[in-house]
Amino acid sequence: MKRRLAREIAVQSLYQMDMNGVEGQAAVDAVMEEARHDNEIEADVGGLADVDAFTREMVAGIYEKREEIDRTLERALTGWQVDRLSRVDHQILRLAVYELQFRPDVPPKVVVNEAIELAKHFGTEESGKFVNGVLGRMIREKQVQTAPAEQTRSSSDREEDTK
Repeated sequence: MKRRLAREIAVQSLYQMDMNGVEGQAAVDAVMEEARHDNEIEADVGGLADVDAFTREMVAGIYEKREEIDRTLERALTGWQVDRLSRVDHQILRLAVYELQFRPDVPPKVVVNEAIELAKHFGTEESGKFVNGVLGRMIREKQVQTAPAEQTRSSSDREEDTK
């Protein structure tokens, strides 16, 4: 599956939803149609059918979880507020947070790399660095939070072994 293409279409669809207030499916339809005819995203147009279901699933999931995703972003944006983000960076970060939190089949390293590439493609010159910093902070904080639980579990396992 061409997940990078699906992510590109998802970001564009989320942007359309945010800017124009259209529903998710209509936004995906519009971006897919544009890709077929204008091919502005320089997509392998033959691959659009392969990414359609995955793209729609991502857009629907992000839209459904957007408030939770934005709360997560708010915690990760030290010194920033979500409403101060550029609309493009916001949608890219929403996609990445969705994958990090709700798609365990996608490794965090892949999520970060894909988000950086999307930011470089769609955002400003600084977007890639900014997205990398935000996602890196989120991943480090998650590792810190899970480390004590794993240490506690390991010590209780050792206690069981000694009995």
